[in-house]
Amino acid sequence: MDIPKNHPRYESLLLREKIKDCLKEGVLSEVGIAAHGRGEAFDYLLGEKTTEEADKAIKAAAIMICKAETPVISVNGNIACLVPGEIVQLSKIVPLKIEINLFYRTYEREIKIKKRLEKYGATTILGIGENANESIPGLDSLRGKVSEEGIFNSDVVIVPLEDGDRALALKKMGKKIIAIDLNPFSRTSLCSDITIVDNVVRAMPKLIEEIKKFKDKRIEECIEFDNSENIRKSIEIMKNNLIHWEEKINER
Repeated sequence: MDIPKNHPRYESLLLREKIKDCLKEGVLSEVGIAAHGRGEAFDYLLGEKTTEEADKAIKAAAIMICKAETPVISVNGNIACLVPGEIVQLSKIVPLKIEINLFYRTYEREIKIKKRLEKYGATTILGIGENANESIPGLDSLRGKVSEEGIFNSDVVIVPLEDGDRALALKKMGKKIIAIDLNPFSRTSLCSDITIVDNVVRAMPKLIEEIKKFKDKRIEECIEFDNSENIRKSIEIMKNNLIHWEEKINER
């Protein structure tokens, strides 16, 4: 589809086209479309921009990742579709491990996601087939299958997009969770140590830039970060946007 660049929904429509193409390729499951649509709705409420609160969370996440011993980024179909290059770039600059983890898991989808990431330069990708050789305690879904050398023995797990049951189970294992989730009400957002309430296509490049700053300057920095307060302020932004739009409608 040829989308005019002056279309007011240009960026959003480009993402929809990516989602559609990845569905056809088998990278994305059909329910991944619903997840994208839900995120798009929350992005409207957020104002479709990275907020000051998201920037604070991104900085805190960058510091946590740089100080981690065994960080891993968990990759599902949506994130592989939307930000494959950023996933690979992040894995190289930290460095951290990439692990495919799917709720609607099939070996065929794992391989398609692997090939998509390899197009962007990924070399080692965990969680495929028999490499998912460990189980997260108390998690009966296929998301509970993880790699021993990846998520199972990690200390920090980056979980882009909603993944509530697994995020809770990983927390019980003593891991630190960094979420990127437009829905501040999700279980993932609420149980994570750091929740970046932002669109993953905006958050990932910013996270990479923050990590570069800390690594290049070898900053030994600690940051006080209250995830509950950050989520509360993100919800407040959404509420204020709704009030603003309601006032504009009443002025008509």
